[in-house]
Amino acid sequence: MLALPAPLDTLGPQERSALDAYLEPISFEAGATIFLGDDEADGCYVIDDGDVRLELPHPELDTEGVLGYLGAGSLLGELALLDRLPRSASAYAETPVQSRKLSVAALDELEAEHPKIATQVIAALGRDAARKLRGSNAVLADHLFTDTPDPEVDQVVGAAKAAQTEIATWDEQRIDALLEALAGAVAEHAEELARETVEETHVGNVVDKTTKNTFASLGIYHALVGKAGQGQLGEVSDAGVAEIASAAGVIFALAPMTNPVATAIFKSLIAIKSRNAIILSFHRAALGVGNKTGELLQEVLRSHGAPVELIQWVKVRVNRKKTQRFMAHPDVSLVLATGGPGMVRAAYSSGNPAIGVGQGNAPTWVAADADLQAAAQAIVMSKSFDNGLICGSEHNLVVDRSVREPFLEALESAGAAVLRDAGERERFLAAVLTEDGSAFRPEALGQTASLIAGFLQIERDYDIKIIVVPTEVDLTTQMAGEKLTPVLSLFDVDGDDEAIALSKQLLEKQGTGHTAIIHSSDPSRVQRFGAEMPVSRIIVNTAGAQGVSGITTGLEPSFTLGCGTFGGTSTTDNVGFRNLQNIKRMAYPTPQPAEAGAVPAG
Repeated sequence: MLALPAPLDTLGPQERSALDAYLEPISFEAGATIFLGDDEADGCYVIDDGDVRLELPHPELDTEGVLGYLGAGSLLGELALLDRLPRSASAYAETPVQSRKLSVAALDELEAEHPKIATQVIAALGRDAARKLRGSNAVLADHLFTDTPDPEVDQVVGAAKAAQTEIATWDEQRIDALLEALAGAVAEHAEELARETVEETHVGNVVDKTTKNTFASLGIYHALVGKAGQGQLGEVSDAGVAEIASAAGVIFALAPMTNPVATAIFKSLIAIKSRNAIILSFHRAALGVGNKTGELLQEVLRSHGAPVELIQWVKVRVNRKKTQRFMAHPDVSLVLATGGPGMVRAAYSSGNPAIGVGQGNAPTWVAADADLQAAAQAIVMSKSFDNGLICGSEHNLVVDRSVREPFLEALESAGAAVLRDAGERERFLAAVLTEDGSAFRPEALGQTASLIAGFLQIERDYDIKIIVVPTEVDLTTQMAGEKLTPVLSLFDVDGDDEAIALSKQLLEKQGTGHTAIIHSSDPSRVQRFGAEMPVSRIIVNTAGAQGVSGITTGLEPSFTLGCGTFGGTSTTDNVGFRNLQNIKRMAYPTPQPAEAGAVPAG
């Protein structure tokens, strides 16, 4: 007879033996769903071996909702068994899990056949639920009072501060040599790290993540080398002002599950170029490849005589409490937040300066005078890249009705499956959207278009690269929002006024401040669109995913895209190393007209 968890240890041997007959052995593979939030109560579990992760349901792919973990000797889901109400959180097997389930039906049988034992079991379950409630109060207090010391956080931040001081006086040649080695190490392992990322996170594809890892390392290095990362920036201006750059200090940086390796090397390079230390926090779903990336980078630091604490990362499973303690630490100078909106909001409310990004939902206007073939090729190349995970890619096609049919043909020639048939559209939407249409089902995110289409028996005589869904305007569904999957909605419009109005509506639903895209050969039309869109980037006649990051445009190469006050963030920049500096200005006296009196500064 297997042992029972502590809440049930008051039962005597006879009662334990009787209860054991009502427990159903059940195992879960690592990553399996045990139950979901809002599921109907069907029983509770005795965890005999393994770890279970508890999460709040959250539609944002890159926002952590982890409540905590339960291990062997714990009870799971007993509250729903007691009150018979829907689950309040989701439970997943963090590792392989061996458990025994006490179902609702089994407990009812136990009550009928052994009422005394059933009463003891229910009382034990109640005590355990009460104990967890008291623990929840303590967790809530931790969230409310983040100034409570945490020795682990203090140690990591203190080491980063010391490392930053050590490299503050390094010259540009030495810093650039270190950056080249860091970038080269990631580029050398770009494919291996891409493969491990896909295996761990189950989103994206290896080929495109390899490209992304290479650009985020070597591409960013080449954009940084030779530039002044500290000290005086250029000559004294004609106005008698000289700019002097100083490091921000210690940077705490989030790395999302969608781009863990690329974000980590990008942020590390721009941090060190500007003489900062960096502490990375990887999304729980990418912690394995995050640990490997961090170890690789520290090995390079060690071989170049740099303090290894210059790049650190949170090496264990993190929850929001731990992340908030880092973000609020008094010796963290700046939080660099890339992830879901929930995490970005947490960064801005930490009490420390923060640079965050917002959600994408780029409206893509295909005007009547667009080069339709070029537009279709760009859109398919962009939206298929890394299975649609790029927030700055196209999400909604706004197409002038006068060119709708030839544009659809151009999309199909480029590899898009356009769902022209109403029955095909209905089947697709029912499968990929939640019942209320407010979100995409998790299993559709970051998957290939061909996989999604094959599952739904949507067939074409060519390789399907993206799926385009012609649809009516309905701002209540996620078809009008950000889609982190190779799927686009397509809306018809009549003329410029209608196109601009709809583009604004789509941004108001989601994505204000991020990106808008236009395909047009008329400079005045392009200018009007740019002037009226409340976004930080207007991409013209090129692919969104590649354009926003500076691959096919002259924008600053970056993997952190600010959204300005349009989107509730602090900058419209493609964030780079200059954003991680304090720029001091030394002002010399300028010649004054003889009649001018001295005017003190207010």
